[in-house]
Amino acid sequence: MKLGIIGTGKIVHEALYAMEELDQIQKKAIFARPHSKAKGEELAKKYGIDQVYTDYDKLLAEAEIDAVYIGLVNSAHYPYAKQALLAGKHVILEKPLVSTVLEAEDLAKTAREKGCYLLEAITVMHGEIYDKMKEMLPLLGEIKVMQCNYSQYSSRYDNYLKGKVEPAFDPDLSGGALYDINLYNIYYSIGLLGSPMEAVYYPNRGFNGIDTSGFAVLSYPGFHAVCTGAKDSDSPSFICVQGDKGWMRINGKPNVPATLDVEYFDVEHPEGIPSPSGGISRAMIRETITPQPVRHRMTTEFMDFARIIDDADKDAAEESLERSLAVIQVLESARKHAGIHFGVDDKVCE
Repeated sequence: MKLGIIGTGKIVHEALYAMEELDQIQKKAIFARPHSKAKGEELAKKYGIDQVYTDYDKLLAEAEIDAVYIGLVNSAHYPYAKQALLAGKHVILEKPLVSTVLEAEDLAKTAREKGCYLLEAITVMHGEIYDKMKEMLPLLGEIKVMQCNYSQYSSRYDNYLKGKVEPAFDPDLSGGALYDINLYNIYYSIGLLGSPMEAVYYPNRGFNGIDTSGFAVLSYPGFHAVCTGAKDSDSPSFICVQGDKGWMRINGKPNVPATLDVEYFDVEHPEGIPSPSGGISRAMIRETITPQPVRHRMTTEFMDFARIIDDADKDAAEESLERSLAVIQVLESARKHAGIHFGVDDKVCE
């Protein structure tokens, strides 16, 4: 994969580090806005990027690239992705894919018409733990409850309390806890259980109306998934799925799960086992899965993106896109239920 890097912010630094040792990715160009040209040049020197551009049109027209990775502020995802797709380039968009369903559907339509792939950089869908959860989900029987909590006190929250609004807390730039951190929980829910019948959101809101924390409730036939995300407070993070025959639980933050504990009914001992109280308890099997170490949480997803693009794996690309479309439907439904307004809500896709 011959890749153009769009942006010079923190997430781009992480992405470049994550893909540094991947021989299947050639970093051909980086785009920086004129005032950030020095940052672009520094990153190009550090990571062996061929060219630095401050003109996005010129990069798309001249750089020897198959795809772009866009690591810009949320509200900029749509226009930069649309421009790249129209230029015939595959697009890897940092999460969240875009801000609205309208933007997502327009990009998907454009990608399909141009024969390009539109891929969302959401690490949890490319990890060993998620794959194991999908594999073991049937062992849990009929699902009854899903609980998710991703809480992490933001390094930008102190500034927000002082009245300094950075992109992560700016509704005009599509910020907030739902789209930034609770999104991971929702991805697990949809990836494992499919699209919900309904999604509502109960946020804690800051002085400018943005959600600094909150919980989303996703309704499924016979049960609910409750997804908590917080940027204004900390707590142990986890994801737990409970069925009538067992449960499984991620220990640690959903985007970097430390371990997965799974307990499920032992079908070879249906009679149960004696309990300390003198009764009979269900016989259960307990497993703990520890993922293999990787260079960075984003490394595996870039390996997958390179393979999809180099192998022209249309089926994998389409599966990823359909899941992203399902997630943005839930995010927008939940956000609008809570009355959270983004700046892009007033814009028309072109």
